[in-house]
Amino acid sequence: MQVDADSLTDLRERTSEKWRAFPPDVLPLFVAEMDYPLAEPISDALIAAVKRSDTGYIGPDDGAQRAFCAFAERHWGWTVRSDHVTTTTDVSVVIVEALRLVIRPGDGVVITPPVYPPFFDLVPEAGGRVVEVPLTADGGTGLRLDLDGIEQAFAAGARAFLLCNPHNPLGLVHSADELREVAELAERYDVAVVSDEIHAPLTHSDAVFTPFLDVSEAARRHGIAAHSASKTWNLAGLKCALMVTAHETMAARVSTLPVEVAERTSIFGRIANAAAYEHGGEWRAGMLASVERSRALLLRLLGEHLPGVVCRGPHASYLAWLDFRTAGWGDDPAAHALAAAKVALVPGTQFGSQGRGFARLNFACSPEVLTEAIQRLASAARAVQTEPPFSTAS
Repeated sequence: MQVDADSLTDLRERTSEKWRAFPPDVLPLFVAEMDYPLAEPISDALIAAVKRSDTGYIGPDDGAQRAFCAFAERHWGWTVRSDHVTTTTDVSVVIVEALRLVIRPGDGVVITPPVYPPFFDLVPEAGGRVVEVPLTADGGTGLRLDLDGIEQAFAAGARAFLLCNPHNPLGLVHSADELREVAELAERYDVAVVSDEIHAPLTHSDAVFTPFLDVSEAARRHGIAAHSASKTWNLAGLKCALMVTAHETMAARVSTLPVEVAERTSIFGRIANAAAYEHGGEWRAGMLASVERSRALLLRLLGEHLPGVVCRGPHASYLAWLDFRTAGWGDDPAAHALAAAKVALVPGTQFGSQGRGFARLNFACSPEVLTEAIQRLASAARAVQTEPPFSTAS
């Protein structure tokens, strides 16, 4: 099926952050929210719940867990036991609660910047201490996990690794071999791995997603994975995520969590996740086709209008990591994009110090909006070329 973005008129009727954070003359290409309409099987399930007044607390029902397990088997060949899957409010809660299970206060937790900004806050919220091991050059034109640096951090005493798989903001899909090496290091140094896999169903047709817990027995012993339908089917406001284990030892640890961790799941979120995983396949395929067309359009528009801005096309998600460092836009090009072009991007510095001179752009929008955004940025770039070097220093 064809999945196209809603019109700007309809989108501006939404009350979510994307459409309320900035004035109407700003094109919002920042937060990870798509401009596509909700998948019909999900809206049907939610409307049916409202009609039967099913708006209370969650009760015993593993429909969302079973739907996820079937989805994982169909799409990734990964066999997951439904009794090894529990629900909670969102992936950030999965991460915090999982880390609390595997570290003691003050323990080091490895993260790999540039990376999803909340990672910097979720680690201390769980009682840990952030240990940065930045991504490293892959010998070609991109970045990859620094396995040597990760081993050094483990050897120095880090007790956990917060993995982003696929990696936000680069849309980097880690290979099975890399993930297997991570698992081997976790086994060698007795380190836990919490794998945030919320972007997994957004992997493009030119890449293959590998679940961390499926790469080896070591990964299953040491890993906990975070999943949710929220990013792929635009359900962030419905509050439901999945904590997944694949070994009895980790499952036993998760079973010790307070019952409230699961019971805070939204009943609407659970209904929507079940509908997405079970009946949202056709919509997902159409959405991914639109996202991949947008990716191609973005790369073409950058080449035509902003050749000084470098973007290595992502292989997962609808988020692009734009390198403005040679464009003269300073450490925070998103600030200049907003002020001069009225285009809202996410500042690269939010993803770590490695993001200076970068910005993240959401291209899950209509071709018309994306084209206008790049044309606005190109006009701002021409202005920069005729002015003194832009600086964000105060």
